[in-house]
Amino acid sequence: MKRGAGVLMHIASLPGPFGIGVFGEEAINFARMLKEQGMKYWQVLPFSYPGMGDSPYQSFSAFAGNWLFIDPRYLMHLGLISSGEVVNSEYNVNKWRIDYDFLRNSKEQLLRLAFSRINDDMMNKVKAFVQENKWADDVALYQAIKDDNYQKPWWEWPDEDLKNYKKKALEKVRGNENYLFHAFVQYIFINEWSETKAKINELGIEIIGDMPIYVSGDSADVWADRDMFLMATEETKKKNPDLVFEKVAGVPPDYFCEDGQFWGNPIYDWQKHIDSDFAWWMRRLEINYKLYDYVRIDHFRAFSTYWEIPSDALTAKEGVWKFGPGMKFFDMHNKHFGSSDHLIAEDLGDKSPDVDILLDECGLPGMKIMQFAFNPNDDCVYLPHNYQANCVAYTGTHDNNTLLGWLWEASEAERNECLKYCGFEGDNWGDGGSHSASCRAIIKTLWMSHADCVIIPIQDMLGYGGDTRMNTPGTPNGNWRIRFTKEDLDSIDNKWYKDLNRLYRR
Repeated sequence: MKRGAGVLMHIASLPGPFGIGVFGEEAINFARMLKEQGMKYWQVLPFSYPGMGDSPYQSFSAFAGNWLFIDPRYLMHLGLISSGEVVNSEYNVNKWRIDYDFLRNSKEQLLRLAFSRINDDMMNKVKAFVQENKWADDVALYQAIKDDNYQKPWWEWPDEDLKNYKKKALEKVRGNENYLFHAFVQYIFINEWSETKAKINELGIEIIGDMPIYVSGDSADVWADRDMFLMATEETKKKNPDLVFEKVAGVPPDYFCEDGQFWGNPIYDWQKHIDSDFAWWMRRLEINYKLYDYVRIDHFRAFSTYWEIPSDALTAKEGVWKFGPGMKFFDMHNKHFGSSDHLIAEDLGDKSPDVDILLDECGLPGMKIMQFAFNPNDDCVYLPHNYQANCVAYTGTHDNNTLLGWLWEASEAERNECLKYCGFEGDNWGDGGSHSASCRAIIKTLWMSHADCVIIPIQDMLGYGGDTRMNTPGTPNGNWRIRFTKEDLDSIDNKWYKDLNRLYRR
């Protein structure tokens, strides 16, 4: 990656009048702010539709876009809704928190209204879109069947042919207006983002996307391609007829959770993926490379070794380590796409030597987190003076507390070590806001490092506390809801960041 700096900001967190951030003018204005600051990168969270716990990492599809991001004004420009209907879709009850329950209903109603008004030309474009993109066809089928079955998981669908992805049964669904509606939604999502991204790229800002390694069990992905996952065997079902998956994903006890994390996502049948030359993965990466300029692979270590948990286990502690596909995957990736220059490896957590070996072999930049660095008795790899150039370094990620929140919650020894390391003097380390002296000292220290790319969450740029944290791993509710207003963003000292980027040649 080019030496540069950027900001981590979820699309959902952008300001605007619709109860959630959307593509369109606010996104482009945010990119303009980054340009004014001398930034090169905007890192986003997954564009997946939020699932369990409102998480974008637990979606019904690894391919489909989050239609909550579609801008009502875009639908108006297409002539599908009126200006009055745009105004009626505004939601300003709380400018700092996302009300997903309200938005799911209101945005779907708006999109169905828009769909009811499309002409034959657009309908033909929608039909061509799903014919050219298998993932979009699968998503539209899956969603249409789900709607008819009261949102039950696919393994509880009463029609065996639909449940088992039988071609003749699916042909009937393709003639259903609801199928065409869901196809229309993905068509609009892709087209609006393509137009928005082009304008962002014209400003010199590149998008770093985020690709969750696992998919949800109740998803179009598993329903349509279940032979690529470790489904429950007939022998296992004799013991427990309710089991759908043989093994599921998670992580062992770590910094975030002493019991480990029981994610529950199905495990890939890696041998099947190897035998197919990773065709499913190549299709997935193709859509990611259309959405983003760089792709961060969440939980990269699973390509080396991954934590496999019996699906009926009580906690993640009952799992075992298994080997992933290793360099076979990245060799196929490079054969298909030419190089791995636009991949970033999320390699955080407790690592065994095999993970570092794979990272070195495939040459991807890994991640460094300053918040992990300041044990006074350890020359930690997360200390900025230890960063190699080929990495992406952060104050924290969406899974960490904010920088100010961390300063307040860190042990006194850690906090003192951090402040001394970063050259902060004074007794006002707890002051927040976009001019927070302690936050600025830490951010400046990160900028000084050898890391080719440095990223700070928007919360740290604003100097906000732990109440604006995006996600607390291991907690099922209350995450992914934080937003920021135009006034929040206007409080940022763009000149300070522009000077910082010039000074440290970013």
